[in-house]
Amino acid sequence: MSKPVKEMIRRELARRFDGLTSLAIVGFTGLDAIRTNQIRGRLREKQIRLTVVKNSLARRALRELGMDSTAELIEGPCAVACGGDSVVGLVRELIEIGRDAPHLTVKAALLEGEVFKGEEQVKALSMYPTREEAVAQVIGCAVSAARSLAACLIGPGAQVAALVKAVEEKGQKAA
Repeated sequence: MSKPVKEMIRRELARRFDGLTSLAIVGFTGLDAIRTNQIRGRLREKQIRLTVVKNSLARRALRELGMDSTAELIEGPCAVACGGDSVVGLVRELIEIGRDAPHLTVKAALLEGEVFKGEEQVKALSMYPTREEAVAQVIGCAVSAARSLAACLIGPGAQVAALVKAVEEKGQKAA
């Protein structure tokens, strides 16, 4: 590959990676072209892009963007996956696909500058809540507290009302 072509590819990679704060490095050695296209199609449905990279050019592009820690993650045959709702959802989807295609592995992931490297750390990342799940948990906690407060306020009033009703019924029976 000539230097001008490499430079064009490096600039294109830098353009694609510019502004990314989250991505995953995927190993796919052993997958045939048909299976790779099926995986790409499945990822495309979730707005996830899978970019096969030449390691040296990808490293240069990432270093140019100040993502040195990410550049170090690119080792061996790999692709960069980015997009989707969040890197947590992206990693979950890749792990799910990896169950059907055992040659597909998530080597590493980057989440807001924090690096997750190795199978154990990546699996731990997949257990994190996505943004939507975290918002739902916070709302659930707020609603739960409000529900408990309302129950505390309504409970004694309900007991008094039950006593008044019992006294009224007793008075009606006596009359």
